[in-house]
Amino acid sequence: MDRHKQGTQCLHAGYTPQNGEPRNIPIVQSTTFRYESSPAMGALFDLEATGYFYSRLQNPTCDQVAAKITALEGGTAGMLTSSGQAANFFAIFNICSAGDHVVAASTIYGGTYNLFVVTMKRMGISFTLVDPNASEEELHKAFRPETKAMFGETVANPALVVLDIEKFAKVAHANGVPLIVDNTFPTPINCRPFEWGADIVVHSTTKYMDGHANGVGGAIIDSGRFDWNKYADKYPGLTTPDPSYHGLVYTERFGIEGAYITKAVVQLMRDFGCSPAPMNSYLLNVGLETLHLRMPRHCENALAVARYLQNHEKISWISYPELEGDKNNALSKKYLPNGSCGVLSFGVKGGREKAEEFMAGLKLASIATHVADAKTCVLHPASATHRQLSEADLIACGISSDFVRFSVGIEDVNDIIADIENALKPL
Repeated sequence: MDRHKQGTQCLHAGYTPQNGEPRNIPIVQSTTFRYESSPAMGALFDLEATGYFYSRLQNPTCDQVAAKITALEGGTAGMLTSSGQAANFFAIFNICSAGDHVVAASTIYGGTYNLFVVTMKRMGISFTLVDPNASEEELHKAFRPETKAMFGETVANPALVVLDIEKFAKVAHANGVPLIVDNTFPTPINCRPFEWGADIVVHSTTKYMDGHANGVGGAIIDSGRFDWNKYADKYPGLTTPDPSYHGLVYTERFGIEGAYITKAVVQLMRDFGCSPAPMNSYLLNVGLETLHLRMPRHCENALAVARYLQNHEKISWISYPELEGDKNNALSKKYLPNGSCGVLSFGVKGGREKAEEFMAGLKLASIATHVADAKTCVLHPASATHRQLSEADLIACGISSDFVRFSVGIEDVNDIIADIENALKPL
């Protein structure tokens, strides 16, 4: 399937039905799987055989959809989780323990910020947030001997800062750690971070991949290129015996191509149970089948809306990477030549009050704690997704009081623009 183009992979990767089997990925809605002998099941528990025994760890429907996303990203192994937050948590916790440290871009999504800086701090894992536009020298200074990973978003939500993936990868690798990139907004249709040096990719599949607000989910994909054995002392969870599996060493049994994801499944999914429902995975696959068609329309519509707002008298500023003159345009052209995403941000003159009035005046676009959907939706981050952040933290994340996040859907763009125009008129 790797020989096929992405549009074909969106439809066919991950599942090849045999003679007389279902044409679509079947929903295996079962918690358990039958075996004829205890030794046969025991081999599964010891990771000596492949198969399924309990859907908290793995399920055929989920694995086939994960395989499709893995193919789209060009990785070697992948897994689904119950949410994008779970994917971010697993991606870090799989290689970090109490006392460890992570360097992350300061512009990350508010929910990810809280996960890292508040919740995981209670687990003894610390994070240093860095300006994604910092120089290599400045980024190097953020690393410590106990640093285990570097994290960023291809296109930050909602600041829309485009990550210089090559720069971050270069610095991460110079310090002997993997670069983990959240590729939710561009999806692999518009950017494949592995091609620029990233080592692990995470997704909130709830967004464009699902595309229709049908199910919450997440994904983690491994490039299979980071050599955990080279830094064996830094990553003992992957390179030393696991007592919970009779001394199995993941890199020895599964190689660097499969060790990371296998450990995340058989340890973290086993113990935390953030498993996706088979039905949600099935719905995710339905969305994936049209991802290559929807993403160009999202980007086309968003650029038209951005150009409309660019010189509007009631708009104080606008940010969209594909706009000429945007501060992220150069990086967008490098990493996202076919389009970035359907999300843009702008400020309404008059601050928070006018921004909220504008949103209340929209009829087609919905005020929703969601983004990257087939339907247009809008949010005021300072009042919602980033509500827990202090004023200083909001500024660091690029969120101002007049900030509006506008997720452009795939409706007729003339209707979207007319809706915006009508909402702006009374202000």
